[in-house]
Amino acid sequence: MLGLDVTVIVIVVIAILLLFSGIKTVPQGFAFTVERFGRYTKTLTPGLNIIVPFIDRIGRKINIMEQVLDIPTQEVITRDNASVAADAVSFYQVLNAAEAAYQVSNLEQALLNLTMTNIRSVMGSMDLDELLSNRDAINDRLLKVVDQAAAPWGIKITRVEIKDIAPPVDLVEAMGRQMKAEREKRADILEAEGSRNSQILRAEGAKQSAILEAEGRRDAAFRDAEARERLAEAEAKATQMMSVAIAEGDTSAINYFVAQKYTEALGQIASAPNQKVILMPLEASSLIGSLGGIGAIAQEVFGKDGGNGSATQKRVPGQPPRTSTTPGYSATPKGDEDT
Repeated sequence: MLGLDVTVIVIVVIAILLLFSGIKTVPQGFAFTVERFGRYTKTLTPGLNIIVPFIDRIGRKINIMEQVLDIPTQEVITRDNASVAADAVSFYQVLNAAEAAYQVSNLEQALLNLTMTNIRSVMGSMDLDELLSNRDAINDRLLKVVDQAAAPWGIKITRVEIKDIAPPVDLVEAMGRQMKAEREKRADILEAEGSRNSQILRAEGAKQSAILEAEGRRDAAFRDAEARERLAEAEAKATQMMSVAIAEGDTSAINYFVAQKYTEALGQIASAPNQKVILMPLEASSLIGSLGGIGAIAQEVFGKDGGNGSATQKRVPGQPPRTSTTPGYSATPKGDEDT
């Protein structure tokens, strides 16, 4: 009985050891490959897995999380023979653990060399200006090329980013001078365009001003012509009425007309700015006749005096009494031209 008990205990211990050796726990974010007699059989996913003890064993432990690969700085010669220093960073993820374990040796080193080679190839096919201004295009081309090359290894390249592109110092200075010259050129062009637009606007303003001035003169001429036309019509009407009055024998209207014209003529002569003394030929009979006409008008306006029927003449205050003179010339100072 003692020997049987020992045998049972040994069998139980061996069974427990076999059980524990066949149970494998895979952590999250990893995948384990299983090899049977050195040959790949399957891949263990995260969690609890069972393998055949002493026959199957764990081959490779592969990290299936997205990982970052730092690309060191390297010299790149562009298409226009400019030397620049470029460094980058790459992100990748293992999609097939078996291929990543058995299709390539030293996966990270392979990805590093592959990325550096393609950086030199892609950047070397571009000019310096294109290289500095199209970094997104470079990243897209690198991602496409490297991902296609790493696909047989079960790797997915998720992103390739150029961190920095450093041209030589003398090249940076030359680019600075070029940028300054380009900006000065733009400033000169903008200044010239502004001056041209200003001249165009001033010319347009002068044109509009001339048009408005011409329209103003035209309107003024029309109004002057209309005023002269109405004045002519008024004079014609007055002449017509005078002609009717003459035809009907109305002497008061005739005398009023003559007196008005005579007074206007004297006013025009007296208003001359370049004369101080005026010599006027006077005819006594004509002047008396005109004064008589004025007296007749005054008689009709103010009425007759007393019972003798003679017109009452009123002398304007401040005006000397009129006296008759003999025919000839009379010298009258400009200040006394109303006498």
